[in-house]
Amino acid sequence: MSSQNRASLEPQRDVGRQRVAELLQAAAAVIQERGFEAATMAEIAARADAKIGSLYRFFPNKDAVAEALMRRYAEALQAEYDAIHAHAADATPQELADSLIDLISVKLRPQAGALIALLDSRTDWTEVRRQLRTQTLAGIKTALTRCAPDLGDKEAEDVAAVVLNNMKTMVGMTMKDAPTSPGAPDQLRLMNRLYLAAVLRPSADRAIADKLKGRSRDS
Repeated sequence: MSSQNRASLEPQRDVGRQRVAELLQAAAAVIQERGFEAATMAEIAARADAKIGSLYRFFPNKDAVAEALMRRYAEALQAEYDAIHAHAADATPQELADSLIDLISVKLRPQAGALIALLDSRTDWTEVRRQLRTQTLAGIKTALTRCAPDLGDKEAEDVAAVVLNNMKTMVGMTMKDAPTSPGAPDQLRLMNRLYLAAVLRPSADRAIADKLKGRSRDS
């Protein structure tokens, strides 16, 4: 099997996994700065302070690097949503709004920049874009319904779509890809808080009241 066709090597030891993480971190930085097509394997290796042979040992070509970056982003995204879901039932709508708006623009910002550069570079990654959008909408919807259990399924889908667009706008502002001003991100954050408070507050209040009633009966 040629090096161009072989699969990426999955390291079994901690030192190997650490090296792969460093290589992918370097790849994300180079791709975000130069774009996927302009980035080279030599640049990625140099940014990671690694020999080019070390990079090729784990990734046979640049497409394999891109696939690993997209897979890791999806895994990181799911891990962040799992953390949000674990606390959504006890969060206020405003707290949930901040958690969601910060997810991509703050917590996953380094990976998000590289991912955008990747997906913008190739039309054949349209399916990856669709899968990530589906994953993101599902993560937002789950967070919304855990915070406000009475929220209807269709309304939850609509609210999730609005929140996703707010998240994308925040990413554009923080990366200077969308029209912005110094105070605009804070205004968008406030708008997202007020929107979720208006949509989720009645249901959230009912859920809290029901929980308090249950505690009262048990005491």
